Amino acid sequence: MEIWINPACSKCRAAVDLLDAEGAEYTVRRYLEDVPSPDEIRDVLGRLGLDPWDIARTQEPAARELGVKEWPREAGSRERWITALSEHPELIQRPIITAQDGSAVVARTDEAVRDALGR
Repeated sequence: MEIWINPACSKCRAAVDLLDAEGAEYTVRRYLEDVPSPDEIRDVLGRLGLDPWDIARTQEPAARELGVKEWPREAGSRERWITALSEHPELIQRPIITAQDGSAVVARTDEAVRDALGR
């Protein structure tokens, strides 16, 4: 199990605290420092069953600067979104947990973290 976090994020800290409380074995990836490649983002999106715009933080300054809110949300724009997430990792929703069964969850709630633990 791996969790992508931004240590400054309260949701990330809460998810890590819950994983610790449950005695989970996991690795931490500080994705702002260890930036995911486009292939890694594609893999996580496949695990999540989501599109890149579904995990984009559109209120971030970089998102406003890029104008992502106006970008098309369709298959033909998918790579543009993935490139933006890789070049601006602060746009990636957090935390993301990749579970042992090959799936993943955006773990913004205790329930989502527990769901990942049960996989």
